[in-house]
Amino acid sequence: MWLNAIDHIQVTYPVEVEDAMLFFYSYVLELPEINKPEAIKAYGGAWYLIGNIQIHLSTEKNPDNETSTRHTCYLVHNLQEFKKHLQKHGVEILPDRRPIPGQNRFFLRDPAGNRIEIVEKNSLSSEKIVS
Repeated sequence: MWLNAIDHIQVTYPVEVEDAMLFFYSYVLELPEINKPEAIKAYGGAWYLIGNIQIHLSTEKNPDNETSTRHTCYLVHNLQEFKKHLQKHGVEILPDRRPIPGQNRFFLRDPAGNRIEIVEKNSLSSEKIVS
């Protein structure tokens, strides 16, 4: 097997919502920010760390985030408490339009329209990997 881990995920946004994006990922999701390499600091955005995976926020001209179903999925230990936390920050919770039996989850969009899935860790099924 060639691939053995995910190093980072890039999330894009138009420059007009940069302040909202940085606030959302830093203060609403409460992700710890890490230093970007000096060579790319001038381009804006920010890098965050969750576990061993980095989330890279980067500007992009005309991203089509609002209609896309692509998403990042974050695990939480208490879905209902995290939902309340998000709602305190005015985050709209999107219903699960395709429920998976045994999985507790919901969706939301960040300030740039990127879709995010939130799933409760205890509800993840342990399906076999097909080789």
